[in-house]
Amino acid sequence: MSSSNNEHDIELLDQAHAHLWKHMYVYIIPMILKWAVELNILDIIYNHGKPMTIDELLAFLPINPIKAPYVYRLMRILTHSGFFTLTDNQQGEKGYELTPPSLLLVKSNPFSQSSFLQMAIGPVIINPWQYLSTWFQNDDLNPFYTAHGTTMYDYANNNSKFNDVFNESMGNDTRLISHVMIQKCRCVFEGLSSLVDVGGGNGMLAKSIAQAFPQIKCVVLDLPHVIADLRDADNLKFVCGDMFQAIPSADAILLKVLKKCKEALSDKRGGKVILIEMVMSSVESQEEVGENIVGTELGFDLLMMVLLKGRQRSEKEWAKLFSDAGFKDYKVTRLLGLRSLIEVFV
Repeated sequence: MSSSNNEHDIELLDQAHAHLWKHMYVYIIPMILKWAVELNILDIIYNHGKPMTIDELLAFLPINPIKAPYVYRLMRILTHSGFFTLTDNQQGEKGYELTPPSLLLVKSNPFSQSSFLQMAIGPVIINPWQYLSTWFQNDDLNPFYTAHGTTMYDYANNNSKFNDVFNESMGNDTRLISHVMIQKCRCVFEGLSSLVDVGGGNGMLAKSIAQAFPQIKCVVLDLPHVIADLRDADNLKFVCGDMFQAIPSADAILLKVLKKCKEALSDKRGGKVILIEMVMSSVESQEEVGENIVGTELGFDLLMMVLLKGRQRSEKEWAKLFSDAGFKDYKVTRLLGLRSLIEVFV
């Protein structure tokens, strides 16, 4: 009996040790992806147009030749993680091909997430996590402030390199989201004659809507220094203003400050606010959704806490927020990945 118990204890210890190490070293894959992006490996394989052998790949890489034997080991784990497949070429040799996730990291892809990856695991974003314990013991706004002595947006305003990566990341992400939104949620915009994108920056999202729905007069509202060099075009107009002060009246408001949005919609029968946000899975739906998505949702919620003192909300929490702001109803449509399009009705 004791021998059986000992074997069971060893088995549990083995599982516990493997689980611990898996999570201790979870950073390895993102760091190797960053390596692959920085050496243009994904673009090189994409431009090759057919399975690319390790020797063919090495011939294109700007690396010290004595480091060449290490490349295979990094490619091996990325293949295991689903970012490459190994396929026979015409000569019967194994060659690397891209998968759907790695195609999103090709820099020439108009929807590329490569800059987003480099920002997400760069030192500016990673360092604040080292200060979690310190932050819990001080009065700082968030761990980002503890690490850098300023807010993330002020840091970006004073650091051109990070600001460029941040803006490129947001731009590429908006391009991807708008493409999917126009394809998947056309009914959301049908029947509208006017729309205001609140805090719309360079107007990329509003421009996509304006082009897809020429009957909608689109307005981008943002601060003067943000839109100073942007010009109106056809049914797209840029307006200087502060979203916390006033929002132009329209049939629909895209994003962000619910109270002010409702005021802008108050004289519009059938008006609505449109948000693109994450809706966290409820406890009841987590098994159906899957561990990968739930784990990423929980991680992203903490990311908002660390960087911005923000949070992600479940549908129940969103519903309360809408009700408290005086809205009557809402509708959630799954959009892309973890994000949904939410229509909030007056």
